[in-house]
Amino acid sequence: TVQVKDHTLVAETVARPKALIGVDGSVGAPMPGVVLETKISKGDTVEKGQPLVSLSAMKMETTVSAPVSGVVQRVVVTAGDQIEAGDLIVDIDEA
Repeated sequence: TVQVKDHTLVAETVARPKALIGVDGSVGAPMPGVVLETKISKGDTVEKGQPLVSLSAMKMETTVSAPVSGVVQRVVVTAGDQIEAGDLIVDIDEA
């Protein structure tokens, strides 16, 4: 048996922006996981406590809710994205 290492095989990593600490409208991932669903879009008006994104982590599903009311400026993730704790999910411009 002959074994050959494939040196062309490289793990793909995606550098994601991090949520800004101290900025309530900068919503970060509470834990590493996979995005199951985004429940909002850019331009949507959201209320404090409204569900934004569903995540799956270690076979548990969790919902990330809006910490403030306002208008969604940017949705950084889509369904299927692998994210780490602190990764930016949504930017909300506070009302």
